Amino acid sequence: MKFADFREYFNQLNWFVVIITLLVFSGLIKLGFWQTARAIEKEQRLSRISDYKSQDALSLDEVLSLQSSNENINDLPVKIQGAFNDEKVFLLDNQTHNGRLGYRVLQVITDNDRAVLVNLGWIEGFIDRSKLPEITPVSGAQKITGHVRLIEQGIVLSEENYKNPSWPLRIQRIEIDKFSRFFAQKLLPFVIYLDTKESLGFEKNWRPIVMPPEKHRAYAFQWFSLATAWMLLMISASVWFIKNKPKNNNKN
Repeated sequence: MKFADFREYFNQLNWFVVIITLLVFSGLIKLGFWQTARAIEKEQRLSRISDYKSQDALSLDEVLSLQSSNENINDLPVKIQGAFNDEKVFLLDNQTHNGRLGYRVLQVITDNDRAVLVNLGWIEGFIDRSKLPEITPVSGAQKITGHVRLIEQGIVLSEENYKNPSWPLRIQRIEIDKFSRFFAQKLLPFVIYLDTKESLGFEKNWRPIVMPPEKHRAYAFQWFSLATAWMLLMISASVWFIKNKPKNNNKN
């Protein structure tokens, strides 16, 4: 293509369409890179979890010491010896297992004046939302092992005020600051998931990573493919329009 032809094509471009094309293209590319970053993050976490399997469980004091040193404490094995509060039980809503709807049961355990929320496992619920499952809370002094799980906050659609709560309390998400109001001390900013070998609690069907790295990479490939297809489509459409525009003018 000669320079004069190129300049002619350039002058006939619809810049509004060009801007929209570039915005959509960059958005798709950004989504692809985000999925790629998530895949790398998941791979690193799986590797860390694998290393922890050969590591002895830490005390709660050791975990808090690492946290104060800005170390990543997510997934660390931990051992706790303390007393469970059996008066206040939380039921985390919308937790499915094998196609069945249910709840995660959470209670607070106190270890050396430090209170932390413990995920005791899954229990099936009722189709009738007005009914809550009958459970026997864990009570008394217990020695447990588990893993630290940092709380991932999702999209908050509505705020929960928890006024005049009735126990067990159905919750939509874990809110440490709000839950601390029910106790004489502030809860630690993470949750302990019981080890799957523990006989204490309920059905332990959790996985540290729900979506594997391979799935994130597949999504990244899809976004990059869409970005490429979008750009090729818009370029082809622009070239066709510019080439046929004089013909349409002549017909008119």
